[in-house]
Amino acid sequence: MATDLIEIDADKPGMRAIERAAAVVRRGGIVAIPTDALYTLVCDPLNLHAVGRIFAAKGRREERALPLLVSDVVMAEELVREVSGRFYLLARHFWPGALTIIVPGSQRVPLKVTGNTGRLGLRQAQSKVATALLERLGQPLVSTSANLSGQPTCSSGIEVFGAMDGRLDLVLDGGRATGLGATTIDITEPYWRVIKEGAVAEKDIAEVLKGS
Repeated sequence: MATDLIEIDADKPGMRAIERAAAVVRRGGIVAIPTDALYTLVCDPLNLHAVGRIFAAKGRREERALPLLVSDVVMAEELVREVSGRFYLLARHFWPGALTIIVPGSQRVPLKVTGNTGRLGLRQAQSKVATALLERLGQPLVSTSANLSGQPTCSSGIEVFGAMDGRLDLVLDGGRATGLGATTIDITEPYWRVIKEGAVAEKDIAEVLKGS
């Protein structure tokens, strides 16, 4: 499979490039895009063929869940089985931004996306490219780091192309993404815990959740 690469302005992405990416997602393809937390691979989470392709492209174990990008809290609410006060506190303070919140997934989300755990990571990115693509499609997107499993996340479109040529359908190259990776927090248990610390510090999360 040949991988296409399109250069874009990450701050002002052209609609032709966004529509091209949307068309790839609609037909079950995989696209790499720049975000505020480095580059990410996106696909349609409701298309199990596409989900299988993204696991294969990364060499990712299928018991590991795939996070989703959402356009806003309203879209997130449709994907969560039970929306907690903690979720609203975190989303209000850190979204859009580099915080992935693990929540109990609703029945709308295929179990394969959750790694058969029923838990789901959600994030609203501070990214013009991600926002435009989500608005164009009107649905959430799988969003997993643009890399081969075990390797560093790619920080430019050229890096993604070099590492994953032939594994993806399209790379939207918006130059270098300088942000850190996203922080991931699990709020499915009585006691919240940070799974991976990135751009959002655990002490800032603790301050927001104090007493919750």
